[in-house]
Amino acid sequence: MSQSIELAHRRRSRISTAVGRRGAAALAAVALAAPAAAAELPSGAARVQAEALAGDGAWRLVASLTGEVGPRFAGSAGDAAAILWAEAGLRELGFPVVRREPVRVPRWLRGEATGEIVAPWPQPVKLLALGGSVGTPAEGIEAEVVAVEDLAALEQLDDGAVRGRIVFFHRRMRRAVDGAGYGETVAIRTRGAATAAKKGAVAVVIRSVGTDSNRLPHTGTTRYEEDGPRIPAAALSAPDADLLERQLASGRAVRLRLALGCRHEGEADSANVIGEFPGSAAPEEIVLLVAHRDSWDVGTGAQDNGTGVAVVVEAARLVASASGGAARRTLRVVLTANEEFGLSGARAYAAAYGAQIPAHVLALEADSGGGRVLALRTRFAPADAAATDELLGRLAPLGVSLVEGEATGGADLTPLRPLGVPLADLEQDRSAYFDVHHTDNDTLDKIDPEALRQVTAAFATAAEWAANREARLLPAPVPPAAERP
Repeated sequence: MSQSIELAHRRRSRISTAVGRRGAAALAAVALAAPAAAAELPSGAARVQAEALAGDGAWRLVASLTGEVGPRFAGSAGDAAAILWAEAGLRELGFPVVRREPVRVPRWLRGEATGEIVAPWPQPVKLLALGGSVGTPAEGIEAEVVAVEDLAALEQLDDGAVRGRIVFFHRRMRRAVDGAGYGETVAIRTRGAATAAKKGAVAVVIRSVGTDSNRLPHTGTTRYEEDGPRIPAAALSAPDADLLERQLASGRAVRLRLALGCRHEGEADSANVIGEFPGSAAPEEIVLLVAHRDSWDVGTGAQDNGTGVAVVVEAARLVASASGGAARRTLRVVLTANEEFGLSGARAYAAAYGAQIPAHVLALEADSGGGRVLALRTRFAPADAAATDELLGRLAPLGVSLVEGEATGGADLTPLRPLGVPLADLEQDRSAYFDVHHTDNDTLDKIDPEALRQVTAAFATAAEWAANREARLLPAPVPPAAERP
C-alpha cells in the first residue's frame, strides 16, 4: 500500500464502540418505523431510500462481478475482463455516457509460496507473499527468527541482533466497529520489510493484518524505499503466527524457511471506467462517486471492492431514476484502476481532470465492504456549515449519526483532498470486514444483502442531495501542507 493510503488510514477519526451501538439501535428502530420516517423526507430522498431498501440492484451487480470476472488484480487478465464488464454493465443500466480512460499499472506476479518451521519442532505454515515483494532464490531462504511486535520495537534492536535473520512482526490487529485497528497495525505490512532490510534482515514475515482466526493469510502491499535494500516479505495466517510465537516462547532458537516465487514484470495497460448521467440544469457541476474496480488475486474481491463498485453504480442509477432520468447536476461514477497496488487510477483521474476540479461539488468513495453505514463526517466550506445538518437529516432515517472530525475521503480520493473537493465519509460497520479482507475468503457469501441495501440507500441519499440541492456546495478549505499525502 502506498504511503498516501497508509496516511489516509491513520488520519481517519475514530468512531467509538458506543457510536456503533447507537447506530445499530437506530437501524433497528428504523426497521420498525420506516414509513413514518420516510414520509418526513424530501421526495427525492424518500424515493431513493425506498427503492434501495426494497431492491437488489447492488446485490445483482456484485454477484455478477464476482461470478463472471472474479479476482481482478492490476494488469491481470481478470483486470482486463473487469474493464469490459464495467463498460457493458454501465451501458445496460442506462448510463448515457460510458468511457474508458487508459491507465498504466505495475505488473506483479505472486507465484507459489511455501513456508515451514524447521526447528526446534518442524511444522508447515500457511503464508502469502505481500504484494510487491521480491521473491526468494529458487531454493528459498532459511534463517533464525527474531521476533518484534512492531516497527518501534524493531528500531530498538541493535543491527547485530537482526542481521542475517528473518524478522517476525507479531502485532495483533484490534477488532473495532470503525476499523481503527487496521490503521494501528498496517505499518508492519507496508513498511516492515523496508525497515528490517536496512538492519540486515534476510526476510520478513508478519502476523496477517486481520481479525479472523482462519488458517488463511491476508495479503496486501509492502513498500520498499526507492534506493533501499529489498528483502522477501510474507504474511502468516493467524494460527500459524500463534504457532511460531509458541515455539519462540520455548526459549530455543527457531528457524524458518520460506520460498516465494513472486516477481515484477514491468507495467501493463489498464483503465479507469467512467459512467455519467449528465445534469439537466448544471451539467458542468459534478457529483463524484468513486470505487476501485481492482481486487487482489486471492478470493473474488467481493467485500473489497465488489460491494463498493455495486453501491456507487446502483446509487447513481437510483438518483437518475428518481430525478426523471437526469438530476440537476452531473452524476459521475469512476471505477478506478489499481487502488490496491498504488492508486494508479486515482492519480490519473486527478491529473486528467485538474481543470474540472473546482466543478466537483461533492465526492463520495465506497471501499469499506458491505457493512451498514453508521456515521457521517463531512469536509465542507465554512459557509456550508449548515449543509452537514441538512445531509444528516436525510440520512437519519437510515440510522446514521454524526461523528466528530472532518472527512478525509477514502484512499482513491486522497489526490483530490488537497485540491479542495468537498467530501463526505459514510462510515460503515467494519467490525467483521477485516476477517476476510485480502484473503481467499473474500467471496460473495460473506455479504449480507440487507446490509448492502442500507449502504446503497445511504450513498444514493447523499448523492441525490448533492445533485439536486438548489445551491451547490462550495470548495472545501485546502488542508495544510503537513496534512497532505
